[in-house]
Amino acid sequence: MIPDIVFRPGTPDDIPEMQQLFSDTILSVGRRDYTEAQCKAWASGIRNKKRWKEIPATSYISIAVYRKKIVGFCTLQNNNHIDLLFVHRDFQRMGIARVLYGFTENEARKNQASEITANVSKTARPFFEQQGFRVVSAQTVELHGIELRNFRMKKPL
Repeated sequence: MIPDIVFRPGTPDDIPEMQQLFSDTILSVGRRDYTEAQCKAWASGIRNKKRWKEIPATSYISIAVYRKKIVGFCTLQNNNHIDLLFVHRDFQRMGIARVLYGFTENEARKNQASEITANVSKTARPFFEQQGFRVVSAQTVELHGIELRNFRMKKPL
């Protein structure tokens, strides 16, 4: 872990930088497990303005910041569903996702959730398994005519 990383709650002002991190991470890190076409279709979610605008009002957001730049974030919807968990490509495997996940799980527990769920990419599956999640089912989602495989996962709390 880099000592200068600061963790804090997210705000509506963070959304543009979160969107960019979302897209950049998919287009770089996602290519380990998905084709270029699949990554482009997945990253196109950045254009769903309504969804991104609603995140601060409907989700608990944890942010990791390094030198005033967001390098990771995690969102929790409905007190029990991880919607987004992304870490900048240059900050992978430094423990940032683990810390963000920890804040998120604590929030779910604080709100008395009995389990925490997530729809997880092939790339993120090993991380979630390390956190105690188990696959409920494999899923195929279609975005702009492109199919992507991911996993519905859950963890009892």
